[in-house]
Amino acid sequence: MAGFQDIVGQEQIKEQLRNAISTGKVSHAYIINGEKSSGKEFIARMFAMSLQCEKGEIEPCQECRSCKQALSDNHPDIIRVTHEKPNTISVEDIRTQVNNDVAIKPYSGAYKIYLINEAEKMTPQAQNAILKTLEEPPAYAVILLLTANVNSLLPTILSRCVVLNMKPVADELVKKYLMEQLQIPDYKAEVCVAFARGNVGRAKALASSEDFENVKAEAISLLKYIQDMELNEIIAAIKKITEYKLEINDYLDICAIWYRDVLLFKATNDVNHLVFRDEIQTLRKTAQRSSYEGIEQVIRALDTAKRRLDANVNFELTMELLMMTIQEKG
Repeated sequence: MAGFQDIVGQEQIKEQLRNAISTGKVSHAYIINGEKSSGKEFIARMFAMSLQCEKGEIEPCQECRSCKQALSDNHPDIIRVTHEKPNTISVEDIRTQVNNDVAIKPYSGAYKIYLINEAEKMTPQAQNAILKTLEEPPAYAVILLLTANVNSLLPTILSRCVVLNMKPVADELVKKYLMEQLQIPDYKAEVCVAFARGNVGRAKALASSEDFENVKAEAISLLKYIQDMELNEIIAAIKKITEYKLEINDYLDICAIWYRDVLLFKATNDVNHLVFRDEIQTLRKTAQRSSYEGIEQVIRALDTAKRRLDANVNFELTMELLMMTIQEKG
């Protein structure tokens, strides 16, 4: 962990937070909004560490007592709000850890910083409780609300915070990060980037996941031979997927990217831009066999399956319908 320069992408957010530190115009509340694993917490920790740094520079020095405490998560004036219930931040959590604590002056830092991760889990009562602090905060208080769904927060909270929206990071930056920082080989980095869709944390998790490699192999194997398989064999293959720790959406993404490759190759006959270019023989065969309309129907069916599973429609039924579409159209 280092400084703002180690945040991949997110130039606007970096500039805004650096300006706040250099001018001393630090808002009493920020919302960092972005999807899961997009790096919200890393940015929040950097900002908190910089604000408390004894050297008073824009980048945290990492050597003073304050920075060392922040690095080891032991800083008395950087408070992480915790919650016992996995899906709820209750009014009690906010009252005991924020409202009743904020009146006590900082122990050693210039600020008292509260980090509330997964802020979308705050109940309406909890949000109303934090609103009281946001309406009349002490000069030294800074509240950082990290959320994957800014729309779940009350308009009255939004109006009192500076909202920072995370943007998807450019593919080439994510690839560069995986190759340079994690020593991931070129081809593997490219596959992870295709799945991560601009989310650095997701790319990093996929790059280091053994399950991802296995699921990818299973999915490609199924798509290669699905034309010759009986329904009961397909069901057995699907059951096997659920043994892995990856989310089913990752499996459906693998299938979607496979068919995007088929579509691209059918249209251009060019191998260079394909994600699964090491499977060119099978991709070529599928592209020759399938119509444009058929491939597009499969891609739509994958999207429909995702939505059905999100809505808790029966897993086996959803996957059976999907596989029958792939067998017929793909």
